Amino acid sequence: MPNPNSSSSEVPTTLVVVVNWNNADLTSRCVAALDREATAPEGADFEVLVVDNGSDDDSVDRLRDGTTGDRLLALTRNGGFAAGVNAAIRHHPADRYVLVNNDAVPAPGFVRALVAHVDAAPTAVAAVTARLELEGRFVQVPTTAGRPDDFVAANGSRWRRDDHGRTLVNSTGGVVDRSGNGLDRDWLVPREAVTGGRDVFGFSGGGVLLRASALEDVGLFDESLFMYYEDTELSWRLAERGHVVHHEPAAVLVHRHSASSGTTSWTFVFHNARNRIKVAVWHASVTTVVRAVLRTLVRVLTTTARRSPDAPAVRAALLASLTGLPADLRHRRELARRATYRRRDIDLTTGLRRPGVPGR
Repeated sequence: MPNPNSSSSEVPTTLVVVVNWNNADLTSRCVAALDREATAPEGADFEVLVVDNGSDDDSVDRLRDGTTGDRLLALTRNGGFAAGVNAAIRHHPADRYVLVNNDAVPAPGFVRALVAHVDAAPTAVAAVTARLELEGRFVQVPTTAGRPDDFVAANGSRWRRDDHGRTLVNSTGGVVDRSGNGLDRDWLVPREAVTGGRDVFGFSGGGVLLRASALEDVGLFDESLFMYYEDTELSWRLAERGHVVHHEPAAVLVHRHSASSGTTSWTFVFHNARNRIKVAVWHASVTTVVRAVLRTLVRVLTTTARRSPDAPAVRAALLASLTGLPADLRHRRELARRATYRRRDIDLTTGLRRPGVPGR
């Protein structure tokens, strides 16, 4: 259990977890911002634990020699983001866990805003997700003038870094679309134009506070996913058990998007494509599962025809999804037996149960 020794009479404890893999510079920058908040007069009361996820560079030595010091948990192998977070939770039990991507810098008052929100919220609120903003400024460019390094919004608009541009939002939580895609709500929306409200289906693992009591109910992150979609999958389990996720706009992280793995790497493409299908099979409607598989099949055909460098990773992801289908269907049935609410009765934008839907 995350914190079997806590009692209602004690002041709740908060552990901030930062997972590092081969990037001590970014991690040190993140931890320094957290330390500034911890020592500020109005700062929150929390501890920081850095998990090195089996780095094969000099990260462990550099982090130990730096300000991280004895706040480092060094793992011998890279089991993925989920394994790193789970190791921290098992190693250092607390009442609340705040997860921060190592490629993000918390704004002043970040932890305090999350803690204040959860302290004032009903116990059904299992997670409070932060507002992630993209590092730098951006201007919108014509779609006909696109470049590979542009950021592309859901509506097809393209944004490019420019010091004279606008601040764009990375995430105000997670939603799931009809094809099983786990998406960042308010992705590439200018900061002043954000419309996402308090209630949201899922949290962003890049910046969130999780209640230990909710994790005791539904379990920790699923380590078989290795990386990507772990937050979407855990959000599904929380929703199926009646827990809800809130968004706190005052908790701000400035995020260097995909600085650790890159959005064009084999690792990114494979795990995103495979895990989208896998999580859909575990939790989503049959229609959504079919759409997820067909979408990936179409992507295999188009990337192969264009001789895209993504093609091998997408093919491998589809093959892995199909060969793993029998085990994933068994897992789906097991999750359904544990659920309090049926998947079709959960709103995949707000996470709320549809009106008039009771638990089982």
